Amino acid sequence: MGFAAVGENVMISDRASFYNCAAISIGSNVRIDDFCVISAGTGGIHIGNHVHVAVYTSLIGAGRITLSDFTGVSSRVSIYSSNDDYSGLNMTGPTVPSEYTSVTNAEVFLGKHVIVGSGSVILPGVRLEDGVAVGALSLVNRDCVAFGIYVGNPARWMKARKRDLLVLEEQFMASKGR
Repeated sequence: MGFAAVGENVMISDRASFYNCAAISIGSNVRIDDFCVISAGTGGIHIGNHVHVAVYTSLIGAGRITLSDFTGVSSRVSIYSSNDDYSGLNMTGPTVPSEYTSVTNAEVFLGKHVIVGSGSVILPGVRLEDGVAVGALSLVNRDCVAFGIYVGNPARWMKARKRDLLVLEEQFMASKGR
């Protein structure tokens, strides 16, 4: 398919769709399920190691999108690194020449051990630090601090997430000789 990089033990459904593969890098031990749409713009999409992208998920936009190691993105999640201007001052849509539109592109970053619940939407420019958990059907429109649990529309911090998984990561990596 012409990816920028692909690691080992990568499982990609033949029903997933990829656009601009040359700007997409995929780590090792990654699973991308049926009907996902991975559409990289100029910023590219980087998927780390031990990442799961569940069915019907979309990663779309011109800004860079990063899914760090051990990230899990549940079904029907949409992550956008580009956004049209909805004010009416400009036209919208990818078929309209850029001089008539005002598209914002901004990096989206998901740190290590981030988990995003089903049906959630992550907007351009958002940074989810390590260990963030996002509840199902949440709209994430601002940065989330490490090891916080966020829910709602817009997503709000609810409580701290336990860090026990960091010890488990160390044990897991040691068992692999790393």
